[in-house]
Amino acid sequence: MLTIGCHLSVAQGFAAMGRTALSLEANTFAFFTRNPRGGSVRALDEDDVAKLRRLMDENGFGKLVAHAPYTYNLCSAKERARAFALEAMAEDLRRMEALPGMYYNFHPGAHVGQGAERGIELIACGLCQVMEPDQTTRVLLETMAGKGTEVGRTFEELAVIIARVEEARPELAGLLGVCLDTCHVSDAGYDIVHDLDGVLETFDEVVGLDRLCAVHLNDSLNPCGAHKDRHARLGEGYLGSEELGGGWDVLRAVVTHPALAGLPFILETPNELDGYAREIATMRGLADRAETRAAEGTR
Repeated sequence: MLTIGCHLSVAQGFAAMGRTALSLEANTFAFFTRNPRGGSVRALDEDDVAKLRRLMDENGFGKLVAHAPYTYNLCSAKERARAFALEAMAEDLRRMEALPGMYYNFHPGAHVGQGAERGIELIACGLCQVMEPDQTTRVLLETMAGKGTEVGRTFEELAVIIARVEEARPELAGLLGVCLDTCHVSDAGYDIVHDLDGVLETFDEVVGLDRLCAVHLNDSLNPCGAHKDRHARLGEGYLGSEELGGGWDVLRAVVTHPALAGLPFILETPNELDGYAREIATMRGLADRAETRAAEGTR
């Protein structure tokens, strides 16, 4: 069964997010660990979190994909900004242990003129400081579109960050992974419309598919290689629109690809809840039809 959901607001609490997900026919979801544009965070309500955990167990949820705020920049040129990111990420990871075994996704950062090599060095150093070997949360580096001075625009950059962390702290080896954003990788120049197999093979060669833990399922307002990072609703961008060279078959291929089987797919498309419900239903329908055709083909 397809594990799919969308980004939800934590404003009403954790159990409320679970109930909202169920109303959308979702079996996973994403949420910001704190205000996405700032640093504020409210006290953790353990009873509320326990209610979500029960709801997830009772309804067969997959892993959740928490998202760090956009304001974190582990490779900022400003020491104060790096210090804020380190402190906030460390606190986020401690709080995530209330939901054992989930994912914590973050944007690697922007080197702001220092150079990608210096950015990679600072990100790896930061991760070594905020992660602990006994944590149950797996930290995911997100694939980036490559706008400005973003680090993580290539699979190679992500692989080097992971390798640097493993070299400095081998005990953290199994706690790092990657979240592949379909809009971002297309904007970065990876042609998932015409060569999804090739893109995933490249990822496997450079990073390793065992590191691929989650997918942000987004269409893109820009063509492959644009380095823009502007999400579109599914079927309305360069990935899912036939008029723009893509199509629903492209999106179906993503959610049914054997290399991605079982991963949580998170929608970050520009939608309200009713729009997310429609996209979840559409993708479930595409996945179910593909599974039916495959079963018929083996008879």
